Amino acid sequence: MMDAVLGLRTVEEFEQFADLPENRDRLLELIHGEIVEKVPTEEHGVIAATIAAFLRNYAAPRKLGRVGVEVRHRKPSDKYNTRMPDVSFRRTSEPVVKKGAVMQMPDLAVEIQSPDDKDRELREKAHYYLQNGSHLVWLIYPEKQTVEVCVLDDSGEMDVTTVKKDGTLDGGTLLPEFTLAVKEIFEAE
Repeated sequence: MMDAVLGLRTVEEFEQFADLPENRDRLLELIHGEIVEKVPTEEHGVIAATIAAFLRNYAAPRKLGRVGVEVRHRKPSDKYNTRMPDVSFRRTSEPVVKKGAVMQMPDLAVEIQSPDDKDRELREKAHYYLQNGSHLVWLIYPEKQTVEVCVLDDSGEMDVTTVKKDGTLDGGTLLPEFTLAVKEIFEAE
């Protein structure tokens, strides 16, 4: 009852809304009780496809897990969030989820800045992912042609390292020996 008064939507209410016929083709996520629609640009889609391709080409032959684009994830105990990273990777051999959200955060979440996104908003997303089970988050900034690599340090604080266009991303302990030249993310545009 209190949730409705505050205007917050629960995951259950969100799922009902997202399942309506008029919403089935929309990219929707629930962020702190607010339904948010994602409207990616072509640039956004090309960058997501490029990153997903590199990750899949690395992970698939090694049978390390699954790469997804715009896959909803949620933590079962959080009734106000169901997040949809632009690209995600999960170390898993479980069957593919065919309905609803994956019931855990991805091991790697990638968010690509859209023209209206503020840097602070992307960092808040990264912090949420890390605090709720992700091990690594890449924030992609097309305008600056940089990537912020986010992890939790030993004290539980978010540590952010900026990798410029001439640098290289690595997968750390999550994706051993994985590397991706940052310029390759942006050259495909």
